[in-house]
Amino acid sequence: MSDLTFNKVAGAVLATGLVIAGLIQLSGGVFSPEKVAKPGYAVEVAAEGGEGAAAADVPPDWGTVLPTADVAAGEAVFAKCKSCHNADNGGANGTGPNLWGVVGRKPGSHPGFAYSTGMTDFGAKQPIWDYEHIYEFVKNPQKYISGTKMTFVGLKKPEDRINVIAYLHKQGSSLPIPAPNPAAAAPAPAAPAAGAAPAEAGKPTATGTTAAPAAGAGGPAGQGPGAVKQEASPGPAKK
Repeated sequence: MSDLTFNKVAGAVLATGLVIAGLIQLSGGVFSPEKVAKPGYAVEVAAEGGEGAAAADVPPDWGTVLPTADVAAGEAVFAKCKSCHNADNGGANGTGPNLWGVVGRKPGSHPGFAYSTGMTDFGAKQPIWDYEHIYEFVKNPQKYISGTKMTFVGLKKPEDRINVIAYLHKQGSSLPIPAPNPAAAAPAPAAPAAGAAPAEAGKPTATGTTAAPAAGAGGPAGQGPGAVKQEASPGPAKK
């Protein structure tokens, strides 16, 4: 290769390098990165017990909800249970016991069905399947009665449980519907804030209600009726 040719090649290589370096500098000026004021993503989380907290799942007032429950919707919910149960008068046992008359029946007592030890032990302590026990049992059977054969995951929506109980009540129930008593399912009142002065009896409170007289001061202290616990087994069971 002659000196002239070598100089041309070297010059071309050098020029190419200079062009590349210039483009890098130019692109850095045009597309310079901008630092964000606050990196990352802000995720809003509702504090427990605040406005975003879920309401407590407490048994309802049966005298109020059962007369107005949607029995047809309860029958539709019960369709999930029919692979193991039926609720026909005189119907045969399946994977689970027949549920005709289950509301008001002693747990673990239907003739001809081999119950789990967990269910028979429960029946030895609990005289009947009442509304609250059914409500809690069908929410999560295995959690409520340890050792039960019933592997159904449960009915998570309170309205589904209420409606299916209303449906089962129509299927030969021996348990009457109680009189309405809304206070039975009312949540406990919040404790007053530290340093807050108690309301005087007979005078309006900050919420517009009237304070009740204290015990021993001219009237009994307010007492809410206790809830009665209950259970049932309309979900599918496992042999």
